[in-house]
Amino acid sequence: MIEVKNLTKKYGNNPAIKNISFTAEEGKIYGFLGPNGAGKTTTMNIITGCLSATEGTVLINGYDIYKSPLQARKSIGYLPEQPPLYMDMTPYEYLKFVGEAKGLYSYELDRQIREVIELTQLSGMEKRLIKNLSKGYKQRVGIAQAMLGDPKIIILDEPTVGLDPKQILEIRELIRSLGKGRIVILSSHILSEISEVCDHVMIIAKGRLVANDSLKALEEKYTGKRDLVVHTRATEEDALSVISAIKNDVENVVCAPSEEEGVSRLTLTYPSEMDFREDVYHAFHKSPYPILSMVHRETTLEDIFLKLTSSAEDQNDSPVTLTDIISDLKSDKQTAKDDTDTDDDVHPDEDVDEDVDNEDEDDDYTPLFS
Repeated sequence: MIEVKNLTKKYGNNPAIKNISFTAEEGKIYGFLGPNGAGKTTTMNIITGCLSATEGTVLINGYDIYKSPLQARKSIGYLPEQPPLYMDMTPYEYLKFVGEAKGLYSYELDRQIREVIELTQLSGMEKRLIKNLSKGYKQRVGIAQAMLGDPKIIILDEPTVGLDPKQILEIRELIRSLGKGRIVILSSHILSEISEVCDHVMIIAKGRLVANDSLKALEEKYTGKRDLVVHTRATEEDALSVISAIKNDVENVVCAPSEEEGVSRLTLTYPSEMDFREDVYHAFHKSPYPILSMVHRETTLEDIFLKLTSSAEDQNDSPVTLTDIISDLKSDKQTAKDDTDTDDDVHPDEDVDEDVDNEDEDDDYTPLFS
């Protein structure tokens, strides 16, 4: 189980995420959805112990990710947005290295490597250098390393980036299978990706959690309306006059001029269990004004996403600058120098180099394999 309480991360005085709280339970696939820059990756890096939080706590199966990092991380498999790969290794060599770092040896290590290679369909590629693989296969290697050690929590940040349509379908099916008996958190800014595989949706915007519910509950709450868009060769006044015969049963009617001269666009909104297309047709059939087009559209999850994230955009926070990040890293390093406690009490990112330009993939993700 994952318990996130009042999680906040600030760079300087500017918050990247603000008071995020949620729980994740075994056997469910959670979709973490948000626009680019919303705070998804920051939240995931904190949950996995790769980044310290300014405020708040993260408990992984009862272990605090900062106070007991080794115990907490044993339950986590993590695929960052940029897979932490060693380009001069083959996939087999890399998975062997990662497996040993996770405490796997001998027969068990070999068995798990063969299993994840088969599950991620890397067969035939395991002896090639990673630098010679396509982006899609590199992504598969990243997913394979997250699966080693049979973690009960798997966190995937943009797992289908760079994959072709066939590979995307295969990875989605793999994610569904991983969700059986595990917690899977899938991050994406592509809503269709979330709706295809997830049971529960969390939407983050401007660093705030603006929705946290099951997919079904969100659909029931926000997708109970339909829009009927009608283009007719009539003035706005005449179009509204024609539609007035059925207006009492319609929740909202908006009329505006169309791009085509002499044409008006009517948008009728009403409950999803109703259908007014025939009524609209008969009303205009009795009038001298022809219908040029009529499109029936239900509110979609894309509409929900846009509505929730747009309202969050109204919060005008100052953007995080490079100066803020460098200042934060220096503060973390100074804290590490002053800290004389045992390893279990040390924050996972206290050894961050003061020079952020020298950060590399090895430094960023080595703690995952402790």
